[in-house]
Amino acid sequence: MKVKTSVTLSEKLLKAISAETNHANRSAFIEEAAWHHLRRYQREKRDQKELEIINANADELNEEAIDVLGFQANE
Repeated sequence: MKVKTSVTLSEKLLKAISAETNHANRSAFIEEAAWHHLRRYQREKRDQKELEIINANADELNEEAIDVLGFQANE
């Protein structure tokens, strides 16, 4: 469902959007851009959480990797 809303944009941005699309498609262009940005933001947030988990467990993971490499070297 589409909801009509009012958004304030700079004249420069509106002109740039208008240059890329026709007047009828500006809303679709802005919606697509907003979805794209939101997905990227969510992905970056998820990646940051995963990196924090990896860093919190880095010492244990590194010890396991050294053990595995030690077993492989002895074969």
